[in-house]
Amino acid sequence: MSTATLQKTTKDLYQEALVELCKKHGITNKFAAPRIEKVSLNMGVGRAIADGQILNVVAEHLSLLAGQRATVTKAKKAIANFRSRIGVKVGARVTLRGERMWSFLDRLINLAVPRIKDFRGLSAKAFDAQGNYNMGLREQALFHEVVLDKLEHNQGLNITICIANSTPQLSYELLKLLGVPFREQPAAAAAK
Repeated sequence: MSTATLQKTTKDLYQEALVELCKKHGITNKFAAPRIEKVSLNMGVGRAIADGQILNVVAEHLSLLAGQRATVTKAKKAIANFRSRIGVKVGARVTLRGERMWSFLDRLINLAVPRIKDFRGLSAKAFDAQGNYNMGLREQALFHEVVLDKLEHNQGLNITICIANSTPQLSYELLKLLGVPFREQPAAAAAK
């Protein structure tokens, strides 16, 4: 299977960005450099408590996006206000590694994110203390794999990009070099 493209893939950009980032921050050991380990996709479906068929449709859509089968998750706690009990199916998730991860990141950065309505850039504040990046999409219809004619239930999607050996600043620089369109911060906020 040939994957020849005119544009550099995200994996190629990552290899180049890693060399540049290591030189800039004085990292001599390649194993100490920040690296993208995995991408986790998660869809919580609260409506699945009332109608179990919605969860099957959502898990099927998540499987299409990821390129591998989604795992159905169950509630770990009983919460009366949400009418959930322990063991009730409430969501779906997928963890991507290797080639599927790079393929998904390529589609996310180059196809899905630019299709967001009224898009002004992703927030640069969504990094945790370990340097992992979390983002949420309001609808899975941004991806080309989802056929809009068959889309009955529009569902949000949480994406976590897990970056090892990193800090929030290093992760920000790495993702910026990969082409992730972050929102430009005003000069007054950057000076603080």
